[in-house]
Amino acid sequence: MEFLCPAKSAIPGTIFYTQGGSSYQIVTTSSALVSTQNSVNSFTAMRHPVAYQSYCLSGYLDDQNPDNGTLDYDDDEVRLKLQELENALLNDNDDDDDVFGMDQNMDIDGEWTDPIKDLLFINSPKESSSSDSNLSGTSSNKKVPEMPMIPPICPPHSSRTPTPKQLLFDCAVAISEGNMEEASAMITELRRVVSIQGDPSQRIAAYMVEGLAARMAASGKGLYKALKCKEPPSSDRLSAMQVLFEVCPYFKFGVMAANTAIAEAIKDERRVHIIDFDINQGTQYIQLLQALAIQPSKPQNIKITVVDDPESVQRAVGGLKVIGQRLENLAEAVKLPFEFRALAAKTADVTPSKLDCQPGEAVIVNFSFQLHHMPDESVSTVNQRDQLLRMVKSLNPKLVTVIEQDMNANTAPFFPRFIEAYNYYTAVFNSLDATLPRESPDRMNVERQCLARDIVNIVACEGEDRIERYEVAGKWRARMMMAGFTSCPLSAYVNETVQKLLKQYCDRYTVKKEEGALHFGWEDKMLIVSSAWR
Repeated sequence: MEFLCPAKSAIPGTIFYTQGGSSYQIVTTSSALVSTQNSVNSFTAMRHPVAYQSYCLSGYLDDQNPDNGTLDYDDDEVRLKLQELENALLNDNDDDDDVFGMDQNMDIDGEWTDPIKDLLFINSPKESSSSDSNLSGTSSNKKVPEMPMIPPICPPHSSRTPTPKQLLFDCAVAISEGNMEEASAMITELRRVVSIQGDPSQRIAAYMVEGLAARMAASGKGLYKALKCKEPPSSDRLSAMQVLFEVCPYFKFGVMAANTAIAEAIKDERRVHIIDFDINQGTQYIQLLQALAIQPSKPQNIKITVVDDPESVQRAVGGLKVIGQRLENLAEAVKLPFEFRALAAKTADVTPSKLDCQPGEAVIVNFSFQLHHMPDESVSTVNQRDQLLRMVKSLNPKLVTVIEQDMNANTAPFFPRFIEAYNYYTAVFNSLDATLPRESPDRMNVERQCLARDIVNIVACEGEDRIERYEVAGKWRARMMMAGFTSCPLSAYVNETVQKLLKQYCDRYTVKKEEGALHFGWEDKMLIVSSAWR
């Protein structure tokens, strides 16, 4: 199926696809994909033209008034026959064993995608929810009467060569409908026209097509582990993470906003206890300790407790000893009394007693790009995400900071999630393109090491295997409020500081303050949100 060429729209985030005199509309927002009735009709018309004709004729019969003499037969009987015809033509409930009736040799290139080759046939591609196949019909064994040929309702497809973006969307639709043979052909075509060294649209397509291929090959089962995403980061990956942090200010400023809010909250406190559930490489606290050292009044004691989750990438390389030693050396150099403590426990098993909060301590809890890894009610009956927030609330913290990606990649069905991921990472890739030269090894390393795995996980995986479960800012806000927190708006000083520093970068980076939180993005696409709560 060819994807029709988009026409320009006056509404940001809206794409109109026209086909002759008819049109359908895909509206993308930060929270979900909204499809109009015309979009469903058009997809059906393109994939099942005869069935769509019967659907339209059935709708036409509904509009007729028997009282005016237009119908002189039993319209209910005709409508029933048409429905049976439509059901037979729309039937795609094939057995799972028949879905992969195609060439299994996908020839997936690239070192980071090699594990996908070993994942064929691990599970059925129909693991995802029924919403992924919402155009499927119901099988029927009844004999369908012959119907006269009805002229095509929609004009033939455009002959223009589809762009990588159009092919990607087409392929995602085919996979969501279970048309694996058609999707496989489009993946082959996509691999001929994309490149990790091309323009942003080619690069994002290069990684997303491998996500689609992985979804077909193994329904995402075990993919995140196979891609070795939880192994200790290599020197290349650590270097890439640092480059990403430096060249994309929305990550840096998100952390900076949280640090500034923490510094303001503890400026008059003598004893401070900061709890972090994923310290990563400790970069955030290097900056915080340096900032606290130059304040007129310093805390008499600063304690940082970090949860040393067995599944953390740091555990396999000696736990948090190296990071803790680095912070202790810094604190000594800037003359700050400092204590570092690693709590060996799974995040979901942490209790207030294990955190050892002492009377008189001002408790600060920091969630920096960590909450989205906690499974919620859509994954398990045990809602670990909200459970963790309620446990933190029981600590009566003076401040809780949350830094997260602003993206609907948690409960959204596959196809809307695919479009959301495409829009989100396109903005990220465009921002990298404006900062680093096209031929830059640093840019290529950042995209391969830091972004590719997340993209594949979001596109290919379902259930507990989908680790990257971002939510939009409004959903994070709702979760915090349901857990009993109230918003602590970031101060004007934080906003002014960030605005001033942002001028050192490309003017296409943006920041806005909304409901007390700071949103950072690229042009009109918000990517990171930083907020504070108490």
